[in-house]
Formats: sequence, C-alpha cells, structure tokens
Amino acid sequence: MAEKRMKIGEILVAAGVLQEEQLQQALTVQSQLGGTLGENLIRLGFLDEESLLNALSEQMGMQHINLEKVEIPPAMQRLVQLETVRLRRILPIGFEGKKLVVGMVDPTDLSALSDVEFQSGHSTKAVILSAIHFEQALQFFQAYGYGTTPLNLKDAKAARKTAKVEKSMDSLLEALVSWKGQDLHLSAGAIPSIRVDNEIRRLGLPALKPAEVEQMIYGIMSPEQKRIFQENKELDFAYSLHGLARFRCNVYRQRSSIAFTARHVVENIPGASELGLPDFLRDFALKSQGLILIVGPNGHGKSTTLANLVDTINRERKANVITIEDPVEFTHRHKNSNINQREVGTDTHSFADGLRHIFRQNPDVIVIGELRDYESISIALTAAETGHLVLGTLHSNSATAAVDRIIDIFPANQQHQVRAQLAECLLLVFSQRLLRRASGNGRILAWEKMSTSSRIRNAIREAKVAQLRGMLQASVEEFVNIDWTLADLVSSGKVKYEEACKYADSVTYLNELLKVRGVFK
Repeated sequence: MAEKRMKIGEILVAAGVLQEEQLQQALTVQSQLGGTLGENLIRLGFLDEESLLNALSEQMGMQHINLEKVEIPPAMQRLVQLETVRLRRILPIGFEGKKLVVGMVDPTDLSALSDVEFQSGHSTKAVILSAIHFEQALQFFQAYGYGTTPLNLKDAKAARKTAKVEKSMDSLLEALVSWKGQDLHLSAGAIPSIRVDNEIRRLGLPALKPAEVEQMIYGIMSPEQKRIFQENKELDFAYSLHGLARFRCNVYRQRSSIAFTARHVVENIPGASELGLPDFLRDFALKSQGLILIVGPNGHGKSTTLANLVDTINRERKANVITIEDPVEFTHRHKNSNINQREVGTDTHSFADGLRHIFRQNPDVIVIGELRDYESISIALTAAETGHLVLGTLHSNSATAAVDRIIDIFPANQQHQVRAQLAECLLLVFSQRLLRRASGNGRILAWEKMSTSSRIRNAIREAKVAQLRGMLQASVEEFVNIDWTLADLVSSGKVKYEEACKYADSVTYLNELLKVRGVFK
C-alpha cells in the first residue's frame, strides 16, 4: 500500500500542487492516524478536495466524478460485492457504452479493476472518486442497505442535516448504536471512528483536539473515577446512556494525551441460535463441577458467549452463581438461580481479592470475567477441583494455546502440580473467532473445541500439550479443529475463502477439507 500512496504523492508533486516536504509530512501523519494520503493532505490544509481531484485527473488523464450528482440504482450496486467495494475502495457508477464506469479512491490500484471485471462480467473504465464521497456512500449503505436502495448522496446529505453527529460523547455513542457498531475510538489528532463488523470507519467530523477529548471523557466520569485514572493513568468503567444502551469503557494515556474506547454492551443476552453457538455448550454449562474456558482474541465475542452460558444456568439450574467482572457488561435477573454480580473497582478491589473470599459466599457456580493473573487462575483451579463449576474467559489464539498459557503463568517449580490440577478439572476449552459474512453485512462464528478425555488429560499431565494440535485434526467428538468449522462455513457459502484463510490454523489442511466437501476439485 505504501508504494501506491507514494505514486499518488509523486503525481501531485509533479503537478506542482504539492511540495516534497508537504508530501513527507502527510505520509507521516497517515502512518499515525490512518486514512488515505488525500484525506491527510486535506486534513493538513495542503490541498482542498477539488484541487486534489483536478490535479489527479489532469496528470493521469482520467475523469473524476461528483457522486452527489449521480444516482446509482440497486441493480448497478449488485454488480460488485460490498466486500470488494469496502476493501478496494471502489464503486460501480453506471455504463458508458458497454463499459462499466468504476469510481476509484485510489486510481493507481489498477488491480482492483480486475476484481470488478471478474465479478461483473463487464470491461471497465476507471474514474477518480472523492474519498469523502466514498465514506458517505458507505454510511448510506450502512443505513439503508447495499443493493436494495438507490444511492443518492444529495438527498442523504439533506437528511443528515437534521441528524448530524455532534462533538459530544452522548452523540458519538448514539452514532455507535445506530451504526450497529462494536466500539467507539477517540484520540487526540484523529477523527472519531467506529468499529463496524471489525472494520474501522471514520465519522464525518474534524480531528479531535486534546482538550476536546479530555472534556468529553471527563464529562462521563465520576469524581472518584477521575481520581483513580489520574493515579493509575488508565481505567475500566461502565457507562449507561439513559434509554439507549450500556457501554464498557476504557480510558488511557498515549503520547501525553488521553484516549478512549467504548464497547457497546447489548442489554438483552442473545440466544444460542442467534450467536451460532453449538448445542454441546449447553450440556457443559449444566455440569456441576469443573473448568470451562472461553478463549479467543479481543473483540471476538467471548464475553457474549460467557453471558449466554450464565443465562442457560440461570434458567435451567437452581444454583448460587457469583460473577466477578471488570466491568459488569450483561445484567442478569434472578430466574431459577441467584445471580450475584460483583464489579472490580466497585464491589471488590481486584479479581484476586474477589476470588480470595468467594468460598465463604457459598457459590455453586463461579464466573470470572477474565483470567488474567497467577492468583486468580490458582484459585479458579482449586475451586474447579473442590466441587464448583468455574467459567471464565482467557485471551488465547487457540484451545491448545490456552492450556500452555495457564501452565506458563506459574513458576517452574509449581508447573507439575498445575498440570495435574488442570488435567483433573478441565471440562472444555471453546475457542472462537468472528468472521465477516460473505454478504459483507455482519459477522458469523467459527469455533474450535477441546473437551476432556483420557488422551487430553494424559497430554496435559505429561507436558505433551504441543502434540494436541496434531490430535485436534482428527476431529472426533472430543476434538474439533477450527479448520473444520471454517471449511463448513466456506462450503455453505456463508464465508468467503479468503476470509477463512485469515483465521485458519493450517491453510493446507483447510484446502484438504474443502476438497473433501467438493469446493475444490
């Protein structure tokens, strides 16, 4: 990508509309804040959008198009998949004779035209498209759907005047909810952005100044939260926007200024079918004793899966459930079980402190929002051994890596004992990823399962965890490798092959599974 950006920069320098020093400064800002080179040149005030488009048009002998002056019908949109539109930053505009006119934010990315010609079945003609108009088009598709409504930015722009996102925390959080996004990101010098389907999208606002970021964040914090943040330089807390939603927030310092992330927490706990969870999870959740781990990277739905399992217990067991969370995300009402939710920083000082006294609270089920330190994991193993069901999340890239992570957190002289404990009490490691759907809208679950068996217990006890990945490829009842579920998603048309490859344990093995399923010849 860097080579493409330099080519555009060289074009603008050659046209005499940009100086070499300005280009280097814009490239530096681009590496820090993201976005296209053109967006950063406009942000720095070196060029306005019209000058940028005119210079590129003249130097490349390519027309540019004003997206506000055209309407793109649904049938035209459907000629190119939304995923290609997003990734390549292109847009089908209309026909000129037999050629499909394609708007391009990066007119040097000529390989994108090959994708369009392959999908549409038409030869193409490239025109230059404004990055700002392209982002507005993506916002339009998010609001009204892709391939279902004529794209008309002029009418949409008029409508947005009455629903403009403002520079206030509540307004930004409302935008996060309305876009069905996962996270809001704020930092000094950057345009406010929202993560939608694991893709960062910038809002139509200027970059934030340090004082603006600080004012917005401090405006939703209590005096005690401000004090703790100023002492520790970072803080997790929950925030509720009355009548709208709850958010899990994190504020931290970076480059002498404040930055902020808010995760939208859905009030209603989604059902297993809505989340795409396999049926066997319910059976494990209703066990009376042992350890269940939900693992995966940040932002891939571990907390939501955990909440679903707690809700299953709440509905189908008569148990005393105690959770320790940082912060509390999903609020559980008492059903057949008693659910006592404790928040770190409010109800207990830390995970370790909360767990240290938990046995006196007579729990049947212990839920740990995140297993993150030696003492918490040690108490969790003891609890799982002594007649309690323990559920928790752990940051790990796979089911087998989770076992290594737990063992490695202990000193070497304790690891033999920990292996014996873990081999005895482990019920299930459920590893999950959320992948972009083939349609381009929403995400879908891929998972990996490692459940207890004599082979698993022996491998853990005898420090042969490295051999477990080979065992997982067998895909018997106790082992299901993530490549199996990825192959199922690709063969059913729910996920594209390229997306599955990003999360495959072995692309070679994934290809073999797809051949068996008849996807590859």
